[in-house]
Amino acid sequence: MSKPIEILKKYWNHDAFRTPQEAIINSVLEGKDTFGLMPTGGGKSITFQVPAMLLEGICLVISPLVALMKDQVENLQSKGIKAIALTGGIHSEEIIDLLDNCQYGNYKFLYLSPERLQSDWVLERIKNLPINLIAVDEAHCVSQWGHDFRPAYLKIAKLKAFFPKVPFLALTATATSKVQEDILAQLQMQQAQVFTKSFARENLAYMVFNVEDKLNLLEQILKKNPQPAILYVNNRKACSETALQLNSLGYSSTYYHGGLSAKEKEKNRLLWMDEKAQVMIATNAFGMGIDKANVKTVVHLHIPSNLENYYQEAGRAGRNGEKAFAVLLANPSDVIHAESQFLSILCDKAFLKLVYIKLNTYFQIAYGEGLDEKFNFNINHFCTKYSFSVLKVYNALQFLDRQGILSLSQEFSEKITLQFCIPSKEVMRYNSLNPQDEEVILTILRTNPGVYESQSVINVSLIAKKSNSDENQVLAILHKLNEKGIIELHAKNNDASITFNEVREDERTINRVAKYLEAQNQLKTDQLKSVLHYINEDTQCKSKLLLKYFGEKVKDDCGICSYCISKNKKKVDIKTITKDILELLKMQELNSRDIQKITKYPKDDVIFVLQILMENDTITIQPNNLYSIKK
Repeated sequence: MSKPIEILKKYWNHDAFRTPQEAIINSVLEGKDTFGLMPTGGGKSITFQVPAMLLEGICLVISPLVALMKDQVENLQSKGIKAIALTGGIHSEEIIDLLDNCQYGNYKFLYLSPERLQSDWVLERIKNLPINLIAVDEAHCVSQWGHDFRPAYLKIAKLKAFFPKVPFLALTATATSKVQEDILAQLQMQQAQVFTKSFARENLAYMVFNVEDKLNLLEQILKKNPQPAILYVNNRKACSETALQLNSLGYSSTYYHGGLSAKEKEKNRLLWMDEKAQVMIATNAFGMGIDKANVKTVVHLHIPSNLENYYQEAGRAGRNGEKAFAVLLANPSDVIHAESQFLSILCDKAFLKLVYIKLNTYFQIAYGEGLDEKFNFNINHFCTKYSFSVLKVYNALQFLDRQGILSLSQEFSEKITLQFCIPSKEVMRYNSLNPQDEEVILTILRTNPGVYESQSVINVSLIAKKSNSDENQVLAILHKLNEKGIIELHAKNNDASITFNEVREDERTINRVAKYLEAQNQLKTDQLKSVLHYINEDTQCKSKLLLKYFGEKVKDDCGICSYCISKNKKKVDIKTITKDILELLKMQELNSRDIQKITKYPKDDVIFVLQILMENDTITIQPNNLYSIKK
């Protein structure tokens, strides 16, 4: 029999395991239920993939993340390992075929969502498979106290009755001690071996700065650290706007969010990975599967919704072991904005029910129908039609997704079809009168010969390339032709798709999950309070605050966070600052930022001295915000 290290070398080309990978693998191979808490980037998947390759049979992997399942299956297949994923939107006939493959095709891995286990016939088929290990990824989803609770995870424990001798392996990257205890109880892992890796990152400096001018400080950070950086923002608009600002300042930037097409995402990702762009500006859609070791700085421009997500995102810095920075920029208005953004858009039971009913009406799903039906979905169109807040609806849809009632996948597609409404001779006449449009129109006619007879799908990028135009020019011409009645144009944008996992039952469906909604709303409120405490607490080491949140106790301060640096800074004599500022102002009028830049004194100290000098009538401030000596 091969050894774990031999499997690691053969398929993953690594010579050694990270702590505590090997201990977890050995526990699983001994047939013991095992719990592994490994922070982001710790290599959780290795802990079930390696032992599964050593054992006869197939490993059942339960995961809530469709994208992660697909990614892992593709990676395994690229290594010549047979793996299958039962993701949402697959019809019953196809599932039967896939499960037949698992039973008779020597497959090593079967990935599925916990919601699949709610189908009795799927469970029956799984019971007959030669399961060698049951791996529960993102295990915090089983706990009501976790930040992503999914009731379907509670059903996993019934696999214990069918596979009493098969070890369970529960894995998570973020779990407080309370959540850990709940995971073990809910999965009925009474005598589990528990392995945890400390959340401490000795090379990562956690910095929190309260500043009014975030862009100015951001510019200083990027100038001082020109290595790869990630800048997290809370919405898609901020991605493009911030990229534009940074590029104009000379910092090569790109951006990534759920509304980009797959092609744009990949293009922007490669720009950053290949270091043709220093900064990746992204929503939390960016990060999964991104393993770039030399990220020097991760900056959060907006307040994150919880410390679990913050820790994971910040942890993408410094994976090469060199000193790195996790910076959170905040100001007083952020607190008001955060409470507005995260708390006022929480949906209650009545709103959840209303959205669910309107969603079924929108897609014309009758009561008792809708199982496994999939639709393209434009959330902005839906919200405009029913006068809903987009963010509040998005929260409602995310909740319905986590309960397994529907599957919401963020994707982007733009389908353009057109048909000419006038005879070809009239089109030629138009061309002679509008020579600037002629090349684009002729290219459409050459590329799509059926556009006179019926609606034809148009490849805008191909038309642009062949007519020596850009895509925006082509689209502008198409819209102009449509307005003039020359063509009938249909352009449909979708930024998501929705698959209904249950038949429509309105009241019954919502009543079943309402108690979880109330618990999650309270949890989100508490989590935001923890984030605000982390930001505002200025008498403790930032690293210690994070570790305390995750249940770790440490004696010593980290020595490199913003608190530790400010504590160790030599106190500056106010008299010296006052003297230096007055000397400066005797020579020229300056604003507070320039004074701080020239003197290099801490900003708060400079502001304090300026206020004292103003109160004593020593200096005055001009309408253009320049300070001068009072005459």
